[in-house]
Amino acid sequence: MGKGENLLNKMNVKYQKFSKGQKKLASYISDNYDKAAFMTAAKLGETVGVSESTVVRFAIHLGYKGYPEFQKALEELVRNKLNSIQRMEVTYGKVPQAEILDTVLHSDIDKIKMTMENIDHDAFEQAVETILDAKSIYIVGIRSCAPLASFLGFYFHLLFNQVHLLHTNSSSELFEQMIHISEEDVIIGISFPRYSMRTLKALEFANNRKARVITLTDSIHSPMNLYSSCNLIARSDMASIVDSLVAPLSVINALVVALCMRKQKEVVATLEDLEKIWDEYQVYKNDEINMADGHDIKIRDPGNPEH
Repeated sequence: MGKGENLLNKMNVKYQKFSKGQKKLASYISDNYDKAAFMTAAKLGETVGVSESTVVRFAIHLGYKGYPEFQKALEELVRNKLNSIQRMEVTYGKVPQAEILDTVLHSDIDKIKMTMENIDHDAFEQAVETILDAKSIYIVGIRSCAPLASFLGFYFHLLFNQVHLLHTNSSSELFEQMIHISEEDVIIGISFPRYSMRTLKALEFANNRKARVITLTDSIHSPMNLYSSCNLIARSDMASIVDSLVAPLSVINALVVALCMRKQKEVVATLEDLEKIWDEYQVYKNDEINMADGHDIKIRDPGNPEH
């Protein structure tokens, strides 16, 4: 384990014993190490909202001789991130520009195939049953995983009454939104490298409250699985500066379809209600694109019902 990865591990292990200010530093550094690596101790403190001395003590508390040595560990994290650009050059550097589209699409297809071959079907069925049995459902996904969490939340709101999509800039905000989570509830945590400490802490909090924990992540070795009893594994190898989240999205699609099949009557009733609401409140009246004669596109003009 390199100095950079060791730094993240140290922060995770010691997190519970950190002071409030140290927890703020740990969360900020985990999510913004690329910025933090180039900050002085004073600037990092100012950015996070703690004193310069708190930053220095934080570095020493983690086992570094001082802030300069701590900063070197941060710089290694950044170098590892830059290595992803080097990996992109190795993977795609010799690919002609005209073939990049096909190459990336084939790469994503491979991720889905590998996910199909390795995913635990029993864990998938367990996830379905756990979600169906839950009183409330919490969903957390941060940074590049936020769109996946939002997508899952959108469809779950059509299927279930109590769905909480967690939005946050800090661990404390997460805990505030999860204050009522209990053993009757379930949380679904979505995280892929680089893993989010805020997501991990949310799962730990839920686990401590005896809630059931489902994870969607990339490996059985993912730290997200520390607090989970049900792990959905989807491949998301990073061959460039962009995470491939196609396979995780496919697993989410399968989860939504499986739950829809188990709740067919409720789904039909919900959609019928929505159709009535859309019609009653004319939700789409001024926002429709109609196909005229199967070819032409006709856009309704709000100012002129005939156009």
